[in-house]
Amino acid sequence: MPALATLLVAAILGSFAIGRFPIGPYELLGAVAPRSWGIGEVTDQMRAIVLNVRVPRILLACLVGCCLSGAGASYQGVFRNPMASPDFLGASSGAATGAALALLLQFPAQVVMLVAFASGLATIGIVMAIGQAAPGHRLLRIILAGIMVSSLFNAATSFIKLVADPTDILPEITYWLMGSLAKTRLDTVAFVLVPMVVGLVPLVLLRWRVNLLTLSDAEARTMGVDVSRVRWVVIVCATLVTAACVSVSGLIGWVGLVVPHLARRLVGNDYRRLLPVSMVGGAVFLLLVDDVSRNLLATEIPLGILTAVIGAPFFLWMITRRNEAI
Repeated sequence: MPALATLLVAAILGSFAIGRFPIGPYELLGAVAPRSWGIGEVTDQMRAIVLNVRVPRILLACLVGCCLSGAGASYQGVFRNPMASPDFLGASSGAATGAALALLLQFPAQVVMLVAFASGLATIGIVMAIGQAAPGHRLLRIILAGIMVSSLFNAATSFIKLVADPTDILPEITYWLMGSLAKTRLDTVAFVLVPMVVGLVPLVLLRWRVNLLTLSDAEARTMGVDVSRVRWVVIVCATLVTAACVSVSGLIGWVGLVVPHLARRLVGNDYRRLLPVSMVGGAVFLLLVDDVSRNLLATEIPLGILTAVIGAPFFLWMITRRNEAI
């Protein structure tokens, strides 16, 4: 964990140092410090780039990566399914539909984020209601409900793209769905910070109980754990941070699937260590991917494309290694 934390700090400093306007540590200190301190020769342009562009974007990349990885690891433990990911129950699909509808109606950016966040939470409410009403094994019916509801919302998103203006609205919807942090500002970070903290804190505090959820319900109850309550709290918190991420970054896949598996190979299956390592590792991963996104070509590459290009081959490599299994 200390090594990962050090890597995260190095990645943050490196993210400031690369780009069309490289900013060194001394210049960074001068840009964030009060002018009266007189640290470094920092121009107004450099100060604006640091405070209005680099700082919020780097913060949001770390927050989104942390939340997606934490949610993915939590889902994998709760559902005892190594293929679980942050979009497992349809929160991403619901948020995408809400955002596409808001963009179609040409709402302001803040309203688009709010609608995406609310629709992501509403989707989970629908999935949970169906899962509770349907007969059969509780976890299985929730998973099946998530698959079906996700399919419906994906169809709704496709219909919205079909009727959108192809010269103006459709490109904006398409680019949003591919995932990006290009328009991040401080108010964007402020918008999602509260739901992210509210969701992450219980996950961290309950991480030792997630270990018990990987056992059978009967075994967990013998250890004094209210299985149903803990499971619902973890699901709600993981869904909350997922909806918050999607509302500001669009659809960014693979982070919540690949990073927890990599963390599991580093520290094992004990969630007391696995969850924090997954969260810090996710922050590092998405920050580095975002650095590549904004510096590799003259135009930014959507994050969803890069995470798929990096994540899919890496995951295939992990599952095909001899004598190792997911």
